[in-house]
Amino acid sequence: MAEDGTYPPLDTPKPLAEGVWIVDGAPQRVLGLSLPTRMAVLRLADGGLWLHSPTRHTPALQAELEKLGPVRHLVAPNTAHWVHASPWHKAVPDAKLWAAPGVADRARGQDVHLRVSGGTLGDAAPPDWEGQIEHAVFSAPGLVEVAFHHRASRTLILTDGIQAMRSADLPLATRLFARVVGSAAPEGETPAHLKLLLNRRRAANRAAAERLLALRPERVVFAHGDFYKEDGTARLRGALDWLVG
Repeated sequence: MAEDGTYPPLDTPKPLAEGVWIVDGAPQRVLGLSLPTRMAVLRLADGGLWLHSPTRHTPALQAELEKLGPVRHLVAPNTAHWVHASPWHKAVPDAKLWAAPGVADRARGQDVHLRVSGGTLGDAAPPDWEGQIEHAVFSAPGLVEVAFHHRASRTLILTDGIQAMRSADLPLATRLFARVVGSAAPEGETPAHLKLLLNRRRAANRAAAERLLALRPERVVFAHGDFYKEDGTARLRGALDWLVG
């Protein structure tokens, strides 16, 4: 891990399981904080690539990914993870852009037009990956996050719902914030401010969490910080004990 909290090498696909890669990106500035970022990449049955929460686009990264398969799907999975979707869509205009509810409106409020050519995501998978990836939706006032479970590899992909940033390696402001809200928990935790929001719709969010646990993922990928490379179900249950316990 680097001194800026990132996970080098950056902007390069790293194999995680059969048909699954991660791409660690440059830190993203959010409200004065510097957060490490991560994209997950799946290869679908048709050979096409599915990019979750795209990190910054570079021609070199695009070329590396295209060695694995054509980029066919770009996924903006929650209302905070869409910044790099537009540059990727411009670079691969034939790819379908999919977004969680509220993402297009949030982007429009910041003068960014997202052409959500695939559609808005919900609990049911679209025909493009039906039977390959299951969905579960977490929602709160001002927040929607869609979680995805890749059936073939038993890989669960989350965005902000659980974070595990090593505080000692973060810039000072981010380090202090992570310690206060719980984002620096070694085993991963839902940040305190997100718990408060998700508790507003506790019953529905608890059902979504139980649905994910029932899928028994082997590994769980997060957008920020470390993630679960093994023993995913037990560790996920521990991180979500505040919601399902």
